Amino acid sequence: MSPRTRLVPRSRAGTTERLARSAATTRGAHRTTAEILEWLDFHRVTCGTEIRRIPFAGLDNWSFAPDTGNLRHSSGAFFTIEGLRVDRPDGSWQQPIIVQPEIGILGILAQEFDGVLHFLMQAKMEPGNPHLVQLSPTVQATRSNYTKAHGGAAVKYLEHFLEPDRDRVLTDVLQSEHGAWFYRKRNRNMIVEVDAGTSVPVHDDFAWLTLGQIVELLALDNVVNMDARTVLASAPMAPQEDGALSSDGGLLTWFTGERARQDVRARRTALREISGWRRTTHSIHREDDRFFRVVAVSVEGAGREVRGWTQPIIEPVGPGLVAFACRVFDGVPHVLAHARVEGGFLDAVELAPTVQCVPSNYTHLPAGQRPPFLDVILDAAPERIRYATVHSEEGGRFLNAESRYLLVETDEATTPAEAPPGFHWVTPGQLNWLAGHSRYVNVQARTLLAVLTTASTKAF
Repeated sequence: MSPRTRLVPRSRAGTTERLARSAATTRGAHRTTAEILEWLDFHRVTCGTEIRRIPFAGLDNWSFAPDTGNLRHSSGAFFTIEGLRVDRPDGSWQQPIIVQPEIGILGILAQEFDGVLHFLMQAKMEPGNPHLVQLSPTVQATRSNYTKAHGGAAVKYLEHFLEPDRDRVLTDVLQSEHGAWFYRKRNRNMIVEVDAGTSVPVHDDFAWLTLGQIVELLALDNVVNMDARTVLASAPMAPQEDGALSSDGGLLTWFTGERARQDVRARRTALREISGWRRTTHSIHREDDRFFRVVAVSVEGAGREVRGWTQPIIEPVGPGLVAFACRVFDGVPHVLAHARVEGGFLDAVELAPTVQCVPSNYTHLPAGQRPPFLDVILDAAPERIRYATVHSEEGGRFLNAESRYLLVETDEATTPAEAPPGFHWVTPGQLNWLAGHSRYVNVQARTLLAVLTTASTKAF
């Protein structure tokens, strides 16, 4: 099938071209990519952080409320673990969920060196990260963090993002986080540029990288953290395509229709009232041990705004699989997006990858009851896999939450051009355009979008 509609140009005043130039530059003005990897390894070795699993009784300043059973901090800050009930015409479920209504800042500082945009990235420790330290945005902080509810040190470089010069903002959008684990959580995703030649102090755990260097690191397992990936995906990086199977207006109409037809009713409830879950001394988990559990950890020697703390954290029961099926129609790359319902989404539905699940949760089911296209992705021949990397999710709230992220070339037999209900073929440019707005593209799709829209990536 050939693209049917010419797309209207989306003017970005040169930002896309500057980002493309940075993506094509793999030699940074300050450090090589190999030196960045050595720098990250140094911080992993020297951070001196120890993560221990502890019983809930070992949490400092956290307790279960006697009336609701909700797990909360004595300050009233940070987040709570509550219950969620989701009702749909085809069924309902209950689960624990993180409630964190405050809006955090995920901000990357940009500056030109030798005419090429560089980005100030941080070697940041998060307790849930595999290997602890990953490449993160310049600022990655909740409001509780940057208002110092923890009583610790100030967040470095925060002043660039609280009141930025509007003419120097390259991207600024509120984005959702994991709708399966967060209730209506949003963060402000920002890239703010400072003038070339402006003196910016670079602390030991920060370094300037080109976008091309970050792209190289995106090909490695567990190096670039989720927060950096979502900020980059929100930036206007995709060039205008010549056409698409659907016009931008047609895509919006389809997606709005998907949202309108979903009768999803999600409401917070007391944690102690959710059915099908058990609370023990060390975990809150489903009776069948599927999906995820809530556990508690102690963090010691963190080298962060505070040196140590305890907290509850969500741990999935197994590694995830996140994949876009990819096809080229009349020379234009497309990916198969899924209008996915998650209980924690503010608008119930966001665009997700073709497949997004933990496969072990479905091994007991017959093929017809497994997630659509899961077996297509699992059975893909190696030569059809265009990108495959393991990335972890947000390490501040999720423990060892790893997924294998894939871009898989498919065909008419496995993923027809006439997509089934709930699915739609979109171009990377269309997905990038939607990611510049709130609550359209989910966080897992944004990770793959960060790969798809970089000029040096050859996914197709």
